[in-house]
Amino acid sequence: MYASREDIGYDFGDDSKVGSKPIKPNPNIDGGWAWMIVFSSFLVHILIMGSQMALGILNMEWLEEFNQSRGLTAWVSSLSMGITLIVGPFIGLFISMCGCRMTAVIGGILNALGWILSAYASNVHYLFLTFGVTAGIGSGMVYLPAVVMVGQYFQKRRALAQGLSTTGTGFGAFLMTALLKYLCTEFGWRDAMFIQGAISLNLCVCGALMRPLSAKDLRDKSVVRSDSEDNQAKALSHSTETIKSNGVLGEEPEKKEEAANEEVLESVQHTEAGGNSRGGRSLHGLRILKTVSQLTLTVRKGFALWYSSYFGAASLFTNRVFVAFIIWALFAYSSFVIPFIHLPEIVKQYNLSSQDNVFPLTSIIAIVHIFGKVILGIISDLPCISTWNVFLMANFTLVTCILTLPLMQTYVGLAVVCALIGFSSGYFSLMPVVTEDLVGTKHLANAYGIIICANGISALFGPPFAGWIYDITQKYDFSFYIAGLLYMVGIIFLLIQPCIQKKQPRQKSTEEAQV
Repeated sequence: MYASREDIGYDFGDDSKVGSKPIKPNPNIDGGWAWMIVFSSFLVHILIMGSQMALGILNMEWLEEFNQSRGLTAWVSSLSMGITLIVGPFIGLFISMCGCRMTAVIGGILNALGWILSAYASNVHYLFLTFGVTAGIGSGMVYLPAVVMVGQYFQKRRALAQGLSTTGTGFGAFLMTALLKYLCTEFGWRDAMFIQGAISLNLCVCGALMRPLSAKDLRDKSVVRSDSEDNQAKALSHSTETIKSNGVLGEEPEKKEEAANEEVLESVQHTEAGGNSRGGRSLHGLRILKTVSQLTLTVRKGFALWYSSYFGAASLFTNRVFVAFIIWALFAYSSFVIPFIHLPEIVKQYNLSSQDNVFPLTSIIAIVHIFGKVILGIISDLPCISTWNVFLMANFTLVTCILTLPLMQTYVGLAVVCALIGFSSGYFSLMPVVTEDLVGTKHLANAYGIIICANGISALFGPPFAGWIYDITQKYDFSFYIAGLLYMVGIIFLLIQPCIQKKQPRQKSTEEAQV
């Protein structure tokens, strides 16, 4: 294990200088409006992740309505869940250009449109486009900003804040399941989806609450962070110098663009002062030029940040620990989704349906999952506890449960394992915290977009793969064993890469000394 988060190795961070003067903390960091951001993110998780957890209700309606195979119909739900996460890197581009607030509002409209159009579906393939793709992209455009904004507004209580906001997934699973079941019974599935589309418009309200922090606030936050972590400050300084020397995220082009933009602004103001002597067309044209210039500058700066994060000298992929984190994410999420999909069939095979009807095993996972996120977040925020170590311990617990679940053939045994799965999977609330520790706040949107993209691939192909294994072996045992072993491979990558990362700077310094 590792003693502290500094041992992980940091390659990226916010481009800020650590000053010697004490800086007055912003009241909105770790308090004030920050808790409104948590509330907004909580509602986003209810409306998006909670709704996706409740798609089993609609899946039964679609099977009865369209009379298609279970495998084909299940792809509607898989597409929606997978695309929500897979589009993460591209949503990072939107955030870089438009900001979290605008991206979330547009995503809320798109998500609601997908639900409403799905109410008029004539076949399953129509649902692939309207619900799987349209609603899925809209969900991704709201989900990523909700996570990123919490990371920006919190420093000392990041893990707790992420834990509280992501508990909306568990609450949403209960609320949306009950709501969709009631709506389908009273109005039919088509009207239920139309009503759910109207409810999803509240995502626009959640996006409107995502008030962006000023550049000064972000610099102040990074200064406080650097003062408290000297080792990290050195790494951040080295990373900043590397980026500037390569000219990828250098400030000179931006300064030139800003100077040109100021010239346009001054010319417009000068024209407005003498507007009585000049034509209105010239004034109108300069105003348009000013708007276009500002928009162009914003787009170019956002694209430069997005491009450099993936392909430039400051590429996130040069961080070996982050690459290991991506490999881990490719296998981790399916291990959480597979029990939700296949537990009902396992209960039926073991003749435990009567007990499961009283208190479903999936409900046990959902309930304990809520407490797991909060408790793990509180533990991780303790000054003597490393978030990285808590994250690894939770992963070890979850993979052990996945491997032992097929061995349990009684309801009590399955309930205990499911409770442990729910609690240990609470590490999902720590994923944004670990990501921010690896790459810094400035690159959090792009980096976390890559992580949830890997999770989306895992969610998209994991359950169908488990079903394919069942078709071959007529048992779910091997599905859990294979998922657990692949999950263990990802954990091993997380364990070995930090050791390599710590040795790398020493090798470079030796080579530089020889030169």
